[in-house]
Amino acid sequence: MKTRRDTQPITMVYDIPSLLPPGTTPVSRLYYEDWNIKVVDREKSGCDNYLSPNRRDFYKIMFMTSGTGLKTMGNYNYYINERTILFLHPNEIVCWRNTTPTVGGGIFCMFKKRYLDQHPSLKLIIDRYKFFTEKKILRVSEQSAKMIHSLLSQMKIESETAGELAEEAMQAYVQLILVESLKGTDYAPTSEITNDYRHVYDFFELLEKETNLANLDNPIRMRTAKEYAQKLNLNPNYLNGLVKKHTGQPISTLIKNRLLEESKALLVQTDWTLQEISQIIGFADQPNFSQFFKKYVGVTPNEFRRSPISPDYEGKVQSSEESIVV
Repeated sequence: MKTRRDTQPITMVYDIPSLLPPGTTPVSRLYYEDWNIKVVDREKSGCDNYLSPNRRDFYKIMFMTSGTGLKTMGNYNYYINERTILFLHPNEIVCWRNTTPTVGGGIFCMFKKRYLDQHPSLKLIIDRYKFFTEKKILRVSEQSAKMIHSLLSQMKIESETAGELAEEAMQAYVQLILVESLKGTDYAPTSEITNDYRHVYDFFELLEKETNLANLDNPIRMRTAKEYAQKLNLNPNYLNGLVKKHTGQPISTLIKNRLLEESKALLVQTDWTLQEISQIIGFADQPNFSQFFKKYVGVTPNEFRRSPISPDYEGKVQSSEESIVV
């Protein structure tokens, strides 16, 4: 029997309203901040139904202390409740649906990929025990849950002090959390995803593959719903209907938004010319790309490159940052 959460559209990462002026909505609001590791209170940040198909540049440990939800990762659904810890890889395509009317309690810990390179001992334990790859969702004992919550709370205090050795101390806490999590047992999925959602997942995986690897030698080639449907051996109208059912948006809008997000990333992260970025995004010439970008972002690519973030950026988005990047 279908429940309300099965048909209720979920929020896309880039659909959440921005508090910033036009042209200052970044690919991921946390992406532009100079941080290596961050701890966020889940209850204060809020957590709506969402689908996060586009790449992130950080790992995320999510610890639930109360509330419930349905997490879709890969081909499986997981029923998540208290005393559950999740390890989300930057490349993971995830979907979250709340199954309770209020946001549950818990704490998020996020750290950048470069943070692992700076701390080989942390990377070693992650690789050795296959956290974020094979170990993704674990249910821990009540005693371990208390210990993990205490460690995360201490990390949050450490992050707020921002002392010279804060990041050093925090990586040690993360290692302790990983070790404590090993005392848990693997969390079995409750069910496989439906065929409908499998097609939606395949579409987003293909969209991410097409845009994620884009560069000067490998420009984006697929830009229409028809091209994606053909690649997936599906009828375009059928695929579009499934995607719209689950996200509330047609494929054309999702492709457009993903192209804009990748454009913003290239403008900020590279020194490539506008002509080069235009070709990477799939435009024949720069004027058409600039017109496309300004129409939907509100400023020209050059203006965005010079000032992607407003002066009041940090203060304005602090209260909602986690809902943008989950």
